[in-house]
Amino acid sequence: MGQGGESRRVHAHDGELSVAVARAQEGDEAAFAVAYRLVQPGLLGYLRGLVGGDAEDVASDAWLEIARDLGRFKGDGAGFRGWTATIARHRALDHLRRQKVRPRPSALESDVLDLPGPHSTHDQALESISTQSALELIGGLPRDQAEAVLLRVVVGLDGPAAARVLGKRPGAVRTAAHRGLKRLAQQLGGAGVTDDGPRTLGESK
Repeated sequence: MGQGGESRRVHAHDGELSVAVARAQEGDEAAFAVAYRLVQPGLLGYLRGLVGGDAEDVASDAWLEIARDLGRFKGDGAGFRGWTATIARHRALDHLRRQKVRPRPSALESDVLDLPGPHSTHDQALESISTQSALELIGGLPRDQAEAVLLRVVVGLDGPAAARVLGKRPGAVRTAAHRGLKRLAQQLGGAGVTDDGPRTLGESK
């Protein structure tokens, strides 16, 4: 597990999630409920960053599709996180097209997300403030950086998995996440949260 900074990120519950997904694929409804409980907080946080207050509805649509297509999924717990994030992202983009609005951040209840343990100084900086403040700051990043940070830190995906969700090369996503986290660390270490209103995800600057 320890191959340096870019080693495969292991989420605290991925072993448990792998077992739950395998059992759910065999028709175990209780196991599907366990998989849902492990994945939903991060997925909901990601969706709140994309569609704001409509995240619950979009997540419900995504879980219907996840349940329907579960038999086709192949992979472990980490792979399941990436697969569900891809489905949720497609649902979010469809929702935004229907709404004809750009993604915008919205305040999060502080208990929505359980951010993974510290993996770097940037992640530690994020963990030093409340989830709500973190998501408001992330909402002020350029969209490519915001999505990369949400997938890496909130959903808990590694670089290649985040790249697959976004349809980009891992290097591009790694760079976007690094820049976004660096910018957040600077904001947290400097003046902190400004009084500017939350910006739309997607505005540059």
